This record gives sequence, C-alpha cells and structure tokens, in this order.
Amino acid sequence: MIVADEALDGRDAILAATDRHPFVRHSLPDHEPARGWRRAAAVCWLLTVEHGPIGGVIGAAAPAIDLVGAVAAAGRVGAGRWIHLPRTDPSPLGPAVTAQEDWDFRWTTGAPPAQPGEERVVRLTEADHPALTALIDEAFPTSTARPGDPSVRDWYGIRDGDRLVACGADRTRGEVGFLAGLTVAPRHRGRGLGAAITAAMTRVLLERYDMVALGVYPSNLAAIRLYRRLGYTDTFSLTSVRFG
Repeated sequence: MIVADEALDGRDAILAATDRHPFVRHSLPDHEPARGWRRAAAVCWLLTVEHGPIGGVIGAAAPAIDLVGAVAAAGRVGAGRWIHLPRTDPSPLGPAVTAQEDWDFRWTTGAPPAQPGEERVVRLTEADHPALTALIDEAFPTSTARPGDPSVRDWYGIRDGDRLVACGADRTRGEVGFLAGLTVAPRHRGRGLGAAITAAMTRVLLERYDMVALGVYPSNLAAIRLYRRLGYTDTFSLTSVRFG
C-alpha cells in the first residue's frame, strides 16, 4: 500500500492536481488508465502501458524522491521500467535505480519564424521505412524513435534527390504535440535542414494542439540554441530513472 495524502483516480484528477502542467499533459494519454498519488509537494502518476516510461512525478525534489520510493517499494514499478523525476540526484533511491538520464522537456505555444527549406518537408509513408532506418543508423543510432515503433504517429522528412537526408517523428501521446528523433545526415548538416524540419513539424502539430514540445539533452548546446530560436523557450528539467 502506498501511503499518500491523497489518491488520484484517473487522468483528469492527476491533471487537476498538477495544475495541468505541460509535461503532465504530454505524459498522460487519453486512452490509458492512470493512477496517481499526492504527498506533500509532489504528485506521482503511473500508467498501465506495456512499453516505454511507466510514469512520472513533479514537485519539489525531496518529496518527489520520497513518493517515487514509496511507489517502487509497493511493487508498482517492474524491472527495466523508467519513471521521470524533476531534475535531481536519484541516489537516495538506492541500488533499485540501475540507470539515469538527464534531459529537458521544452515547449512552445506559438508558430516558429519561417525557415528556408520548410517547403521541402514531406510526410513519409511505410515505403520510406528502409530509408528512415538507414538514416537513423548513420546519423542518430541511439535514437529510440524507429520505423515500426507503435508510439510514432507519423514520420516527416527531407529528400536530396532520391536520398532521405533529414527526418523527424510525431510521437504525440497526450494532448501536447511532441517531436522526436529529429535527425540530419552528417554530410548535410550546417545547411539549415534541422531548423526546416523542426519548424515545419511544429507548424503542422500546432494545427492540432495548443502546445508542441520536444526533448533535448542539456549537453546539446547547438540544438538548444536552435530550439530557442524557433520558440521553444519554456523548459522543465528532468531526471529519468530506470529500476532494476
């Protein structure tokens, strides 16, 4: 049993408890059951998804760690599953945590300035999956956005002749549009293709959602400068942890 000040049953209750925080709006799909708990200055939620992150917590670091520790101690987090925390040192969780990753969730609510080359961005189809795989293997082999991934709704790309040289995935899961797997072939970098595909995809998703977001590692300073220039100025810093 998880000791908490309040149990939160369902997506609407969790959103209300977190003041509809953009990261929570992104994290909670409208088709997945969710359970949550509030303790002190932290709110934690868990999903029943089979793949990907199982949940998250927002709030002050110390109560967030305490609440996630209680959730894990209650056997609610299976081996190999990830939970998102606000940026913090997860060492108080002990050896149960087998990996961690710091990253930033950035979002915008406004259309980006027009970028040269946006008109070259096209929606891709299943026939493009081999080309996507080849591009990602070459340019971004650690990317978790892959052709055939059921969490990807659409792929977009830029071609140079008959070769795919840039791509991005629409990985929206909640009520916030989400860009993932933004990739440019090494020999085509420095030509504005990253800006073009990011801007074009942002524009497409803003037709469906009131907010669009993406993730970026804090060490990727060039990407951060680009995203800021395109309007991604709001940031929520996270530490994702994997339980053994």
